[in-house]
Amino acid sequence: MRRARPRPRIRANGRTVAALALTTATLTVLTACGAAPEEKAETGANGVKSADATSAADFGGMEELVAAAEKEGELNVIALPPDWANYGELIKTFQEKYKVKIKSETPDASSADEIAAVKSRKGQKRAPDVLDLGIAFARSGAAENLFAPYKVTAWDKIPDSQKDADGRWYNDYGGYVSIGCDAARITNCPETFADLLKPEYKGKVALNGNPTKSGSAFGGVYAAALADKGSFGDIQPGIDYFGKLKKSGNFIPVESTPATVEKGETPISIDWDYLNAGYADQFKGKGVDWKVSVPSDGVYAQYYSQAINKDAPNPAAARLWMEYLYSAEGQNLWLKGYARPVLLPAMTEDGTADKAFVAKLPAVEGTPAFPSSEELDKAKATLSENWDKAVS
Repeated sequence: MRRARPRPRIRANGRTVAALALTTATLTVLTACGAAPEEKAETGANGVKSADATSAADFGGMEELVAAAEKEGELNVIALPPDWANYGELIKTFQEKYKVKIKSETPDASSADEIAAVKSRKGQKRAPDVLDLGIAFARSGAAENLFAPYKVTAWDKIPDSQKDADGRWYNDYGGYVSIGCDAARITNCPETFADLLKPEYKGKVALNGNPTKSGSAFGGVYAAALADKGSFGDIQPGIDYFGKLKKSGNFIPVESTPATVEKGETPISIDWDYLNAGYADQFKGKGVDWKVSVPSDGVYAQYYSQAINKDAPNPAAARLWMEYLYSAEGQNLWLKGYARPVLLPAMTEDGTADKAFVAKLPAVEGTPAFPSSEELDKAKATLSENWDKAVS
């Protein structure tokens, strides 16, 4: 979930977990009127329209799909910050590879904004063709029948636990909750949640936003719960942990951003590892020595999901974009941005994963596990009820 306002690099806060209410200004942007789109659905060699194709083979093959997408010539995307997990390069290389211009709108919008745009722009040529969503929004959008079923060529390589059986959404890239630390300002960088309670870190620990609204902050509290005898079904120990961290003076109510890191205002930041790892590159030579650790006492991972708008104005381009994201080229570009692509296990096995990029990923102990939708719903409700009381 991305921020509601621009930031140079970290965007996890804007990808809201529970804040479904939108401001009047945002609604004005998302519901602006536009002309109804022309009929663009091309028919493939198999007699199937692009809007109805459930796979490239269903449409007649990749060559047919590429030709149809290039005839459309456009792809509407929303909520894709260029500095989030290497989206900028993914967009650039897609446009270089295919004759399709990507129209990127409101890059710092949230998952809730994306869903709102799909609903409010139905029938408009400005409607988003594709969506990048937090898993909770992917599941709810599928339940509302907003997405087109489509299975990419690499479908069978995506673990069953990371996709909707009908192909309405599938996870793509993600990472682990991590602790970033400026070694130029902190003598001994913390590596675990237990470390963060030490007196030496007073006034130095920050989250990337409020966990009732922020995907990364939500993950940070979940990870803290796992580190403090909690579970996917019980996030309360994580809330209590941050209550203790606040009472000790270590946790500060400052939203961690690239600017606060560079100024030394948030020298320790709990965030996704691919964003924290990006700091190390971003601030090299600027007086910031950013170190990243995935805490061994609270290992929590999360993926983000892709989906196609059922009423996409450019249905062939939307499907081609999905094929690109799940190609070896696309998946390796996630790796280049320090994100862990969902096909990494399969690519490691078949030798297509870029070993240089893999070697730069922050080290992680163990295998990731993921909460169920019921556990996520319970965690969000508990946070909504108890977070402010714990840290106020």
